[in-house]
Amino acid sequence: MDAVKRWVLGTLVAFAGIGALAGVMLPLRGDLSIATPALVLVVPVVAGVAVGGLTSGVLAVAAGFIVYDVLFVPPYGTLAVGAAQNWTALGVYAVVMLIVARIFSFLQRARIDAHHDADATRRLHELSDLLIGDQPVTGILGVIAGSLHQAFDATWVAVLIPDPDDDDRLTVAATAGDPPAGDVAALVPVGGRTESLRPWTGTAARSDGVVRIALVARGRPVGLVGLAGTSLDRRRLELARTYANQAALALEASQLREQARRTELLEQVDALRAALMGAVSHDLRTPLASVKTAVSTLRRAGAQGSLSECDREELLALIEDRSDALDRLVANLLDMTRIQSGALELRRAITVVSEIVEGGLRASAVTPGRVSVDLPGDLPPVDVDAVLMEQVVANLLDNAERHSPDEIPVRVAAEACGDVVELSVTDQGPGVPASERERVFTMFSRNGAQGRAGLGLAIAKAFVEAHEQSIHVEDAPGGGARFVVTLPAAPLPIEG
Repeated sequence: MDAVKRWVLGTLVAFAGIGALAGVMLPLRGDLSIATPALVLVVPVVAGVAVGGLTSGVLAVAAGFIVYDVLFVPPYGTLAVGAAQNWTALGVYAVVMLIVARIFSFLQRARIDAHHDADATRRLHELSDLLIGDQPVTGILGVIAGSLHQAFDATWVAVLIPDPDDDDRLTVAATAGDPPAGDVAALVPVGGRTESLRPWTGTAARSDGVVRIALVARGRPVGLVGLAGTSLDRRRLELARTYANQAALALEASQLREQARRTELLEQVDALRAALMGAVSHDLRTPLASVKTAVSTLRRAGAQGSLSECDREELLALIEDRSDALDRLVANLLDMTRIQSGALELRRAITVVSEIVEGGLRASAVTPGRVSVDLPGDLPPVDVDAVLMEQVVANLLDNAERHSPDEIPVRVAAEACGDVVELSVTDQGPGVPASERERVFTMFSRNGAQGRAGLGLAIAKAFVEAHEQSIHVEDAPGGGARFVVTLPAAPLPIEG
């Protein structure tokens, strides 16, 4: 409700109160002292001030003065005043009522200001929470628009920030309330450029019914708010500037956090790219060198006819083995791409553990006869994606063979433990220090852990965790490393 409507309503309330009280006292005026009506007519003056402010109070005093003189000061029915003491009563009434109206208006204004201050303090506290919180930019923009809309009784609020694709152009990022009938673009300063915010950094400019306040953080404008359909006096304008400055700090803090996240993500991508190139080039170089050497030997020997059939078969076997290694590397890279893109889907089925181990042996590059398998005959079946779990076993076997002495076999074992089956792959290599047991499953983290970390263990961890199971490494009895994977046991059928 605007000021004009407020004082009109307050005046009507005061006049109605004066008429009602005068009507009640008129039949009794012969029994009333001359001061009694003056005291009673204080009530409508106070009511007028409470509703419409000081203007309504002054009008109520004037109306009450006339009613008091005409109806309750002899001679009745005229504005004439008989005795001198009646002049005193009227004068005292007018002065006292004006003082009462002024004091009550001041108290009423103070109460309203205190309410607004408490509301503003609460909203500033909310913005302070945003400063130390971790709200995204879009969330903070919505809070700024909604808070300004409620705090300053605006019909519509818009928050404008520089366009992400063009810093010289402002764009509406958040709104609250009902938009005005005019063009939204009218909110944007002339030219729509960030530099055009400067005129609003110290003052709030008003034109066409819109109050514009720049969002300034550390002396730099970071946005603009436009408030339509509101009236801001000097005090509320200062409050709006303070609120806008706090909002600008919260907005800038959120933008800096998001920029830091993007920077961190880019650094991680760069590190991952560098590590990928290093790991792939390392893993590609060795098998490619072996293949190239074998092929060159075959060509030279074929031209000279000096290669025995046994040597020829050995070189062909080497080429086949190294080609399989390259194929596994490419498969691991494709698996990691699926994991990181979120395209990994489980195709669960009831599977026997021995079949998973056999599939892992076939998929691995482990030398025949290097693996000792110890699987109890009473193991329960498991509910897993067999293809993925076979790849887990293959990666663990490849890792174990690389770190186990030639004369000592790699051991595969399993046992039932409640509602899971623990499958383990054990080698007698140098083991994994306790400080490296988390990092060993991180992609390309080859420093420490005797070079165990790489694609294979990272993929194994991702596949296992996709089943909501766990994988860890511990010391093996007698030395070495024991990698343990849990597999969910299949529920037993209910016997009817």
